[in-house]
Amino acid sequence: MEKQAVTCPPGKLKIINAMRNLLEDRTFESLTISEIAITAGVTEGLIYKYFKDKRDLLHHVLKEHYELFLIQIDRDLQGIDGALNKLKKIIWSSIERYANHRVFARIILLEVRNSEEYFQSEAYALVRQFNRLIIEIINEGIADGEIREDLPPASIRNAIFGTLEHSCLNRAIFNEEVSTNDTAKIITELLFNGIRR
Repeated sequence: MEKQAVTCPPGKLKIINAMRNLLEDRTFESLTISEIAITAGVTEGLIYKYFKDKRDLLHHVLKEHYELFLIQIDRDLQGIDGALNKLKKIIWSSIERYANHRVFARIILLEVRNSEEYFQSEAYALVRQFNRLIIEIINEGIADGEIREDLPPASIRNAIFGTLEHSCLNRAIFNEEVSTNDTAKIITELLFNGIRR
C-alpha cells in the first residue's frame, strides 16, 4: 500500500491499518470505534474527522484493496490475446487476491453487501468498473466467435462471480487455504466447457 503512505495523513493511515488488522480475526459487526481507536493509537474523534462512521471506514479499506486489485488486473491482462485467455487470467488473479488477502475476501464476500450504503460507495463503483471489464471481454469473445452468442453476457459474468466467490468462501470464513492454480483450473474447465463455441 505504498500509495497510501504518500497520500494519507499519518493518523488516517493508522486508523486504516488498525481496521485492516482487526478484520483479520474479527467480524465488522463485532468491532467498535473505541477498539479501532485504541488499536490505531488515536482518539475516537480523529476517526470521525476522516470517516463518517465505522461503515464508511470499512468501505474505505475495501476501496483501497479494490484499487490495487484493478491495477493488478490491468497489469495481468497486458499482452494477453483472446477473450477466453483474458477471462482465465481474471479468474486466476481473482482467486489469488482472495487467497492472499483475507481481509479483502472477508469484506467483499461477507461484510458489505448487507448495507444499502455500500451500493452508493466509491468501493462499489470500483466493483462496477470490474464488472464492465468482464462484460467487455465476454462481448469481445462473442464477436470473435470464442464464446457462445446465445448466452447473455451478464449471465456468463454472474456464473464467473458465483463460482469464484463460492470457491473462496471458506478462505474468508474459516481462513482455509485456497490453491489458486487448482481452483482456477477447475473453474475455467467448468465455465469454459459450458460457454465455448
